[in-house]
Amino acid sequence: MSLTAILSEIDGGDDKGVEKLLQKYNIENSHTFAFDHKEEDARIKLCQGLLTVLRRSDLPLCQSTCLETLRILSRDKRVLGPVATKDGILTLVGLARIRVAGHNGEPLEEARSAEEERVVVEALKCLCNVVFNSAPAQQVGADVKLAEGLCARLHSVSASHHEVGLFSLRLLFLLSALRTDVRGKLQKEVGAVRLLTDILERTLDVCWVGPYEAAPPKPEVLPISLENNELAMEALKALFNITMSDSSDEDNDHQLRLIAGIMRHLLMLKTHTEDKTEEAHSHTINLLSNLPVRCLDVLIDVPVQGGMEMYGGKNMDIVQILLDFMEKRIDKGTNYKEGLTPVLSLMTESSRYHREIRRYLKAKVLPPLKDVKERPEIGCTVRNKLVRLMTHIDMAVKQGAAEFLFVLCKESVDNLLKYTGYGNAAGLLMARGLLAGGRGETQYSSDEDSDTEEYKSAKPINPITGHIEHPMPNPMDEMTEEQKEYEAQKLVSMIDELSRKELIRPMGVRKDGTLAPLGQAIHECSPPPSSDSDSD
Repeated sequence: MSLTAILSEIDGGDDKGVEKLLQKYNIENSHTFAFDHKEEDARIKLCQGLLTVLRRSDLPLCQSTCLETLRILSRDKRVLGPVATKDGILTLVGLARIRVAGHNGEPLEEARSAEEERVVVEALKCLCNVVFNSAPAQQVGADVKLAEGLCARLHSVSASHHEVGLFSLRLLFLLSALRTDVRGKLQKEVGAVRLLTDILERTLDVCWVGPYEAAPPKPEVLPISLENNELAMEALKALFNITMSDSSDEDNDHQLRLIAGIMRHLLMLKTHTEDKTEEAHSHTINLLSNLPVRCLDVLIDVPVQGGMEMYGGKNMDIVQILLDFMEKRIDKGTNYKEGLTPVLSLMTESSRYHREIRRYLKAKVLPPLKDVKERPEIGCTVRNKLVRLMTHIDMAVKQGAAEFLFVLCKESVDNLLKYTGYGNAAGLLMARGLLAGGRGETQYSSDEDSDTEEYKSAKPINPITGHIEHPMPNPMDEMTEEQKEYEAQKLVSMIDELSRKELIRPMGVRKDGTLAPLGQAIHECSPPPSSDSDSD
């Protein structure tokens, strides 16, 4: 479809003719995401022309067709100049019927026709694209308080307007993700945390049986519907952004504990597919990671359902779900940084703060050692998989896995080395300044795990590799003294050459357990010269 023909029809003022041409254009370009640079100026003019038609036409079908075309064009950030202005944004806001500063949108009513609702949905989709692709549009959105208007809209949207609620939440997510100032206002001034919590509560059919305890789903309950799952995911993403702002105010504890209770309920639910369930759990874990760790006791403190006596009556169902989720993400073998580190961080901080969670995870991940014939990184247990990650190429992944195991060992270097070997743990110990041994800074309970008889009798265990290593033949046994001296000199020459080329740098361990150049470490560890002198 020729853009010139469409522009001519727009200039002629025949909105019916414009509508027909745009319908053809939309069909031809519905899946177009890469545009011809030669037509860039024409597309900019078309954006401006579409805004003109939207301002003068009151026909729902014409409006929705123009908005669909504008949505297609807004995939190209280079042509958004006319739309990313205050007038352009306010035009779209008006069609989306959102009340903002400087423009009062007409409220959406239940009795509106399907054609009019389609206009609202298409306007919201356009706003999502424009805000995502244009910094000036983001600024205009902040200036006219678009996020605040969306919150007001979400208060009144009923379940029958699913797409309106869905794309309103998606736009709120984008605004809160792209503007930190908007994020702070939503949390402190607008009450968006309470609003989104209420939406999740309604969408997931939460039934409270205690202050922060939701009734567990019954076995015969159907999975979350596709529509409700979509709404819940968008609400979770927006809530994640908003709770990234400071949540340390203890006055907010009630609201944050409610969120933790809803997240616990969501982790117990299933969706129609395993992939969607995993996605829901992923967003849930991300949000839980934002909450103050003191509020996570809600995950295990469920008096009505009860718990396990050996863990102080706490319920460990959710902790097991988190552990299963972590192992599944490890087994995938891809995207560890985004897919694995959030759940590792959540379990690490939970274990550091909540003794029962740490004890449960320690029993599951690091049970008492019996067989130490294989290296710690060899095998298919959770411990083996985590130890392998301690030497992963990605720094965030290796640190996350090492820190998790370290906390399960109550930050005791000796206990950690028993389960991982010194070689696998060296990176963590160097970063913590614990190469010489000792403990981390966190204080833990005094209960200690005793070694099994099998472990005590397993000798000799190589502390570097963490397993029984049978004596290897010494290659120097069959060498003459001259050969030994030659090999020693050869090794010294190689080290000297690499040092001069700065390919290696000999290092030593200071008294405080940190690394330093070898000369400096020796100097600091040497005893001070005696001040006594001989005298007659």
